[in-house]
Parts: sequence; structure tokens; C-alpha cells
Amino acid sequence: MEQYDIIIIGAGPIGLTCGIKAKQAGLSYLILEKGCLVNSLYNYPQNMTFFSTSEKLEIGGVPFVSNSPKPTREEALEYYRRVALKFGLKINLFEGVQNLAYHVEKYQIQTSKTNYFAKNIIISTGFYDMPALMNIPGEELPKVKHYYKNPHFYAMQKVVVVGASNSSVDAALECYRKGAEVTMVIRGEKINDRVKYWVRPDIINRIEEGSIKAYFNSSLTKVERQNVEIETPEGKIFLENDFVLALTGYEPNFDFLEKMGVKLSNDELKYPQHNPLTMETNQKGIYLAGVVCGGMDTHLWFIENSRIHADLIINDILGKK
Repeated sequence: MEQYDIIIIGAGPIGLTCGIKAKQAGLSYLILEKGCLVNSLYNYPQNMTFFSTSEKLEIGGVPFVSNSPKPTREEALEYYRRVALKFGLKINLFEGVQNLAYHVEKYQIQTSKTNYFAKNIIISTGFYDMPALMNIPGEELPKVKHYYKNPHFYAMQKVVVVGASNSSVDAALECYRKGAEVTMVIRGEKINDRVKYWVRPDIINRIEEGSIKAYFNSSLTKVERQNVEIETPEGKIFLENDFVLALTGYEPNFDFLEKMGVKLSNDELKYPQHNPLTMETNQKGIYLAGVVCGGMDTHLWFIENSRIHADLIINDILGKK
């Protein structure tokens, strides 16, 4: 059975950074990823542009050159793939971690394919795998989508977009421009202030001119095969509908964290317990890296400010050795 100094769970940008740092420190490591390389980025909308500039997304000291200051999803996929190949990172893709057991100063990791031993584990699983559900009747219908890819699919369809974040606004504008009849359902009284500054005026203008209908201070309460029910300040309304884009946010896989033995805070934010100076959790030798550290506070950590986690973890492991 293979044994490593470190098993890294998740091959996103921060998981790759941890792998680079481990390799540079002379530690044996393996990165395990249940999907493809940078799986979360792969599942982003196809036309997405990052809020961050390209240099803030760099890892391993490798320059990220993009056509404009803010790179696209396609450019990011190309960049991180090239970084993984440049460093020759040891990565097993499409191999999910299923269980964990502690055996005398090391962990046994059971995956979908085999078992490994490791002295340390880094969990860098992000938060994009689990959509935040609306928990309303009809949410299980095939017409309800929690992930958005390409607007062409929704051309000439009646589309309800739930939410007022970056993903919701991007989807609403793109679908509208591909000929969809778009209605937004927004809990708050306005478009989210965090929406990209070059996009926010566009969506506000489209709503004000009536090109996109928006119900503020409202909630989607029921989905049926041919219509939806919306609770508005003026009462319930019913709209004919073909698709619902429920872009209501995402959350870390808390069940997985607890299965790994990581304690969560008792409040609604569910912060995973860890030492911010070393990133080690309440479980000896199990570390957190990246956006997963923030629990439900998914605006706390990004690629640009969590790259430092790799240094903190590797330094702590080296210090123990």
C-alpha cells in the first residue's frame, strides 16, 4: 500500500499550490481529485470572467498571461493545467476519497479505487460541489438547474433566475441576449453590491427599461411543470415558465468534513475548526486550505488570499519533522 508524507484532497488552485510547496520541500505527496483537474473552475459558466486580475490568480511563481487584465474561465483552465504539467505534480483524477481511519501516527485513506497511508492530510475541497437548496416544492424537477453553463440552451424560453449575485446577474444578461424571456426573483431590495462593477450598471439598466423583469423582496415558493409561484410584496403571482436557474449559492461539503473528524462551529456559518497560524484542524495532522476554511462565509477566502495556506501548512509539517 502506497504511503506518503501528505495526501492532498482536491486539485483546485490551492490544492495544486499545496502540491507544489510539498514537492519543493522534498515531501512525498499525492493529490486526489474526485473530478477533473480544477474541477470547480471547469464547472463555472463557460463565458465567465474573473473578478480578480490574472496576477492574483498565479501559483507556483508561474506568470499568468491573459488577453485582458481579468482572465476568463478558459484562460484559467489553460493556465492551471500548464502549471500542473510544468511541476509534474502527482495527481490522481476521478478518484474520490470515501473514508479515513487513524493507525499509529498515520492515516489510512480509502478512495473509490484503492487505499493509501499518509502522515498528514490537506483538505482543499472548495465549496462549489454542493448547491444551497431552496427547499421548495418542485425543486427536484429537471427544469430546475443549480448550475449554469451556456445561454444558448435557454434561447426562446421563459427563464426564471433566482438570486442577485454575480452568477445570477451573468446568467440573466446572457440568456436575455440569446433571446430568452428572463425574470429575476430577488430576496433583497436591490442587485447585490458585490456584483462586478462593470456588469452591475448593465443589469440595473435592463431591469429599469423592462427588458428583464425583476421581483424584489420576493421569493420563489413553488415550481410546477409549466409555471412557477412567486411570493411578492403584493401577494402571490403565477408565471408560465420553462426553466428555473436557482443560482442561490453553494456550500462546502460539511458531511465530508465531519466524516474526516473536523469539528464545525455551532452557528449558521459552520466554520471548520482550525488553527489560523498552521491551518491544522482539531484532528492531528489534518489541515484545511482554501475557501473551505470559511464554512458558509464563502466570501471570506479566494484564490488570491488563500495561497498563503500552503506555506503555513508545509512549514508546520516540516517543523514537526
